[in-house]
Amino acid sequence: MPFSLLPRDEEFFELFVEVAHRSHEAAGHLVGVFAEPDRAAYHAEQIERLEHECDQFTHEVVNRLDRTFITPIDREDIYRLASDLDDVIDVIDGVARRAQIFRVGPAPDGVKQLTGVIERAVGSLTRGVEQLKRRDGVMEACIEAKRLEEEADAIYHTALGRLFDTEQNARELIKWKEIYDNLERCVDQAEDVANVLESITIKHG
Repeated sequence: MPFSLLPRDEEFFELFVEVAHRSHEAAGHLVGVFAEPDRAAYHAEQIERLEHECDQFTHEVVNRLDRTFITPIDREDIYRLASDLDDVIDVIDGVARRAQIFRVGPAPDGVKQLTGVIERAVGSLTRGVEQLKRRDGVMEACIEAKRLEEEADAIYHTALGRLFDTEQNARELIKWKEIYDNLERCVDQAEDVANVLESITIKHG
């Protein structure tokens, strides 16, 4: 690593970890929204709280970027990683809000399966973010997150087909399709984070 008299601001890594941890916690509450219908409101409130906290950390990343001369990784990578991490918890929050607005009943198995995969995928990303500063184990975490995206994709298509085959109530069909689509979008956002982590690791490895 080349020596520089100008210090680099390493706090970006800590801020990313804070966002990743809260996103993982929010993913766990998303599982609870559908697994524990009687506590769904509580889980949704916790997700909203965590999403607001992540917004604050993301704003700090952007503000720090504006006033930092030398960054530990490329500026565009910092901005993109902060943005993509924030998108993950935004979608999680959106799903929880829809579940509350739609006043959904017991969740289909496909929804429960997808939320479980999302929790594991965000957990993999969190491990990758934790290792980003040292660049050790990041690629393995990204590979696992991408594998889980493929698993989620298969669950999504199977569950959506089953929904259209079995749901006779048009309003319920619309509700659950909206939730399925956003769960699938959440996994896609997680894959975007994995792609950024991979790119950073290759660039600075």
